[in-house]
Amino acid sequence: MGRWTLTALVINSIIGSGIFGLPSVVAGYVGRQSPLAYLVAAGGIGLIIACFAEVASQFGSAGGPYLYAREAFGRFIGIEIAWLLLLVRLTAAAAAANLFTNYLAEFWPGVQEPVTRLSMLAVLIGFIAALNIRGVKSGAAASNIFTVAKLAPLILFVIAGAVFLSRAHPAIPGELRSSASIPVRNWLEAVLVLMFAYGGFEGAVIPMAEAKDPRRDAPFALFAALVTVTLLFCAIQYVVVAVLPGAAVTDRPLAAAARQFAGITGAVLISAGALISVCGYLTAQMLHTPRLAFALGENGDFPTFFARIHARYQTPHISILAFAGIVWCLAAAGNFKWNVILSSAGRLLIYGFTCAALPVLRRKFPGTPAYRLPAGNLIAALGVFFAVLVASRMNRSEGSILLVTMAIAFANWLGARNSQSAPA
Repeated sequence: MGRWTLTALVINSIIGSGIFGLPSVVAGYVGRQSPLAYLVAAGGIGLIIACFAEVASQFGSAGGPYLYAREAFGRFIGIEIAWLLLLVRLTAAAAAANLFTNYLAEFWPGVQEPVTRLSMLAVLIGFIAALNIRGVKSGAAASNIFTVAKLAPLILFVIAGAVFLSRAHPAIPGELRSSASIPVRNWLEAVLVLMFAYGGFEGAVIPMAEAKDPRRDAPFALFAALVTVTLLFCAIQYVVVAVLPGAAVTDRPLAAAARQFAGITGAVLISAGALISVCGYLTAQMLHTPRLAFALGENGDFPTFFARIHARYQTPHISILAFAGIVWCLAAAGNFKWNVILSSAGRLLIYGFTCAALPVLRRKFPGTPAYRLPAGNLIAALGVFFAVLVASRMNRSEGSILLVTMAIAFANWLGARNSQSAPA
């Protein structure tokens, strides 16, 4: 994968299902100031992405945050991070698949019938898995196509909304609260939710073994993607809260806003864009997440058959098939809300450990050719602080699920610690 393909993969990994539902949630927390919440979240994520840019540029092997934690803190922490990453990626992909059938019901109501729904999920997930088994070029090409296809309706939404606002000049709804009355806890809740909107970039750095020049291309792709999605997210949020009097009470904010300035045609186009976006998101997930199971198998932390390579296509076909099967099972039983909560909470732990790995890796491998972040140790400390601060808004239920996942990872480590550990 070249620089622009990697950039498209990062954007595709970030822009998934969240932007089609989160604007109303964020408006409920901070009202008319919700576009500013995206900037606050982008600032915090920017610290974390900066750390990822340096750390990722040091590795040419697959594994992403699992590999970084493993090299910085040892095998035990590496396996813990790997399981958290698997939890985040699997539940995110499964919920996206669920969202696909929900939006498809706007055009084909019969898809909600149990047998039809399960069959549709099998076709969707199976087709994307087959593309990726055929080779990383097929998967990356599909990711590029879906990135352009998902950005087009969102950009048109912003342009059409801006034209409408310039002509109509509607007042911002009075019931949306002013910044003076918004407590700090609401801002933290909004930023926690927005971790789901901005999350996903950590998965795009997993397949670094198939990048042409990770040392140069990983930082460029991460920063370019952050700027792109921040501008787009802020513009979308502004249009939603400016157009919709009840932005905080609708569960389909973009479609509702589009109906205001483009009629039923606009709502249909946005719904179709949501379907395309979910397909693109699943394509990106299928491209990079199986490489994590491959890396675990390659390093002896998972059964070695996960590291098998297809004789013809040279892809980790066992890991891809396993990922597709688990996603299908979770999609059959899971829901979107559960995914948002777990993804946001799990990602914060992953982000915090990756930031903490930066100064450790600098000390352990001072001569490694890599991108060096200016004031890297300070930025890493700020990134850890941000992750801990936002994670403090987790409730008991979310924390319990994360503890169970970490307990499973501990059992995995007990079984793997006596096996030979491959060097990174």
